[in-house]
Amino acid sequence: MAFTALAAGVSGLQAFSDSVGVIADNITNVNTVGYKETRSRFSTLVTETSSKSSYSPGGVKAASESLISRQGLLQPTSSATDVAVDGAGFFVVKKAADGEADGEFQFTRAGAFSKDDEGFYKNTAGLYLMGWPLDSTGDIVGNPDDINSLVPINIDQLNGIGEATSEVSIRANFQSTTPINPAAAGYTVGDISADITAGTQLISPDFVTNVEIFDSQGAPHTLVLSAIKTGANTWAYEITFDEATELDPADHTDGLIASGELIFNPDGSIDLESIDDAEITTMNDAAGNPVSLPGGALTFNYADGTTSSTDVSDGAIVFDFGTDGAADGFSQFESISTKISSSVDGAAFGNVIGISIEEAGEVSALFSNGLTKSIFKLPVATFPNPDGLARRQGNAYGVSDLSGEFALQQAGFGGSGTIASNALELSTVDLANEFSELIKVQRAFSASTRIITTSDEILEELTRI
Repeated sequence: MAFTALAAGVSGLQAFSDSVGVIADNITNVNTVGYKETRSRFSTLVTETSSKSSYSPGGVKAASESLISRQGLLQPTSSATDVAVDGAGFFVVKKAADGEADGEFQFTRAGAFSKDDEGFYKNTAGLYLMGWPLDSTGDIVGNPDDINSLVPINIDQLNGIGEATSEVSIRANFQSTTPINPAAAGYTVGDISADITAGTQLISPDFVTNVEIFDSQGAPHTLVLSAIKTGANTWAYEITFDEATELDPADHTDGLIASGELIFNPDGSIDLESIDDAEITTMNDAAGNPVSLPGGALTFNYADGTTSSTDVSDGAIVFDFGTDGAADGFSQFESISTKISSSVDGAAFGNVIGISIEEAGEVSALFSNGLTKSIFKLPVATFPNPDGLARRQGNAYGVSDLSGEFALQQAGFGGSGTIASNALELSTVDLANEFSELIKVQRAFSASTRIITTSDEILEELTRI
């Protein structure tokens, strides 16, 4: 019996020593961002006996339990790249930005990220923040459910970039009392563009306005939209490039990139499609094929570089002339002909001066010329049992059999939390509770030593018999 009691005391020493280590880890990480406290849990070791008249002591064993799912308090900070998950989920991080060495995807709540010398964002543990890349329309590139579609966040590569115009929306009014243009009877497509290029006004347009667009390298160009009245409520228009030599002359004579006809209803609204479908308001693309409006997709081809020192990608622009039967785009009223407003995407961006992160996880770059561009979106990884995650170096976690498989969610959806920028999640350690636990464990450890000394005295007495 003394031997078994001695073994029970030794098991207590081992269990409570492990518990002291757990408490020490909690206390030393009281200021670690995103740290989740760990608790020691004890269970009995029982030696089965077949007799009720005797008892064989077993002892105790310790097991640690990480309270990873517990939410810590959010503390505001002054850094835009300090982020926290408000709710369930984890940031996705990687130990290496190149995606090769140490390529395991890990998960963390430690969101104190800062930019390194190469422009990547990593936290204090050196783990790189991963996100979905966004295209020019703000949509996620690739499969959002595939973790391999994530890339390291880096905004320095955006310095001085340009983005081609893809959408143009125009709101303008054609004066309804404008007389039919005298040249309308002999008008053929291209007459106005030829006049603009040559600088001679053989056909004087009844309406002219300019819209600035951008090519694939961010260089600005001017589109000239000219129109003449050809009949009652009917206008012919042409869209001309400002520099005809920049376009392929085989496809765009005199810089003409679009033409067509605009028809208006008696109430002044635009008639994009007449009631009997006999007439459809059209624009012509680069090949001369009619495209229905609004949303007409216009394509135009740049020269191959022989007439310019720069070779850029061919253009593709969707024009929006308004809603059929409405006056929210082009209209025809008695007021003077004028362009009311226009909306054009694309730009020549300056140097990156900052970054902002929205609640939905959208990462936007701030440029020196005042423009912003959404470039990444942060996923939030959720688990069926986050408390079962395997601990990793640097206050991060890895997938385990107990945690279940992760799911990449957009912030605020699928049970995931939202992203809080300019904030950090504090450690969940309660110092008062840890010190109380430390006292209890120390007393239990001392009591276990008394079991060993008492068992030793009993064995000593037995050896003297």
